[in-house]
Amino acid sequence: MTVSVCIIAYNEEKTLTSLFSDIKNQDYPHNKMEVILVNSMSSDRTRVLMEKFAEEENGFLRVKVFDNPKKKQAAGWNIAIKNSSEDIIIRIDAHTMIPREFVSKNVQCIESGEDVSGGPRPNIAEDDSPWKHTLLLAEKSMFGSSIATYRRSHHKTYVKSVFHGAYRREVFEKAGLFNENLGRTEDNEMHYRILKAGYKICYNPKIISYQHTRNTWRGMIKQKYGNGYWIGLTVGICPRCFSIYHFVPLSFVIALMFSLIMVALGKMSPFIVLILLYGMVNISMSVLAVLKEKKKYVYYLLLPFIFISLHISYGVGTVVGLIRMPRWSKKINREV
Repeated sequence: MTVSVCIIAYNEEKTLTSLFSDIKNQDYPHNKMEVILVNSMSSDRTRVLMEKFAEEENGFLRVKVFDNPKKKQAAGWNIAIKNSSEDIIIRIDAHTMIPREFVSKNVQCIESGEDVSGGPRPNIAEDDSPWKHTLLLAEKSMFGSSIATYRRSHHKTYVKSVFHGAYRREVFEKAGLFNENLGRTEDNEMHYRILKAGYKICYNPKIISYQHTRNTWRGMIKQKYGNGYWIGLTVGICPRCFSIYHFVPLSFVIALMFSLIMVALGKMSPFIVLILLYGMVNISMSVLAVLKEKKKYVYYLLLPFIFISLHISYGVGTVVGLIRMPRWSKKINREV
């Protein structure tokens, strides 16, 4: 089968060189692969690097570069899909590292009869400094990310969503393209429609790809807030796109707000109980995360604070998204 490898990028000049090297090193025959590159109006050298890669003689069927004036991920993916030509479409984030057998293992899975394939996506740090490793540890932990099957399962199974998915072309022809009104949650909504159209999403633990974690604590907080915010908005048009674990931070923030109101009314017990319960779980998960590491850094003492900051930012983002959702969904419906 032939493959269209699609990459969407916005200001990713620091990671593209490495990713392009990974693509060139793929063990799948290059004469059965095309590469579709979409630049989301970057202000750095992203498009220059894309054009340079397209000009190189790598043996691919073709390498094409497009612009994404809308900048949104969903719009970028749609541009890539519409301009792709091959049997299998593979989505790869720009902030990614892929092993040399990534494409071939996806093709094997699809050729075995699957409609959509994907696998685990461990996080990696750009360098091994103690602080970066601490942020990575927070992102790797189940307490800091999620309990989603597609993040950590070791068995082949069927799931609701995958990272860096490979899709038979017919899947998009039947289920449609990405909803360009969405940000961050476009893959959740797309995968929901794929399942609704009768296709299955196969999680194969042998198909591994890696994603660079955020370089700063502030960047991680901003990311979690954005994730929560878009979940809150997307509930207005696709409530079944999400699982219960997406709303755990929201539940924590609501419980925290309620307990603080009770404190203002002179009742301290709900707040004390909540803090004690959360604190015990937080510290326990922090200790478990550290025990699995060979190296021990003093920065690990900040893990409980990193965890609570991520949970609150995600939960607050969901609250804000839910508050704005009615007006936003009405605007979307009018445009449709």
